[in-house]
Amino acid sequence: MPTYTRRTRVDAPLADVWAFHSRVGGLEALTPGFMNLEVGAVRGPDGNPDPELLMQGSQIEMSLRPFGVGPRQHWTSLITEREEGDGVAWFRDEMHDGPFPRWDHTHTFRAAAGGGTVIEDRLVYELPLGPLGRLFGPLGVVGFAPMFRARHQRTKQILEH
Repeated sequence: MPTYTRRTRVDAPLADVWAFHSRVGGLEALTPGFMNLEVGAVRGPDGNPDPELLMQGSQIEMSLRPFGVGPRQHWTSLITEREEGDGVAWFRDEMHDGPFPRWDHTHTFRAAAGGGTVIEDRLVYELPLGPLGRLFGPLGVVGFAPMFRARHQRTKQILEH
């Protein structure tokens, strides 16, 4: 299964970086404008709408229309795991009812020397179109790299003081 990984150091405390990424507002702020993100319903693990924090079991209905081309791509993202520990925090989301047969995205945040945080996004995915998508799967980096580069740059802009 193809995998894409990106790491960036942010000169901000782990607690601040973790709190920012634990809210829907963080997702909205970090998604590049060219992706044309629209967030629909957000439900917490108890089914209540618009939770303050995205916890394990939270669901986000969203859609994208990259570069304004083609039809909107709709899906539901489900937070399947979320953990905080000594100097590390992470969560995993999976795409349901979306354009990718597999989208398993792990967001990891580690405390770094000097009070900073290392952010790592690890994406395990399968492109659509069955055998053809599997053949071209490793080329997914062409589409993912600009998006994740922009997300990491934006994280630095927002959180570094």
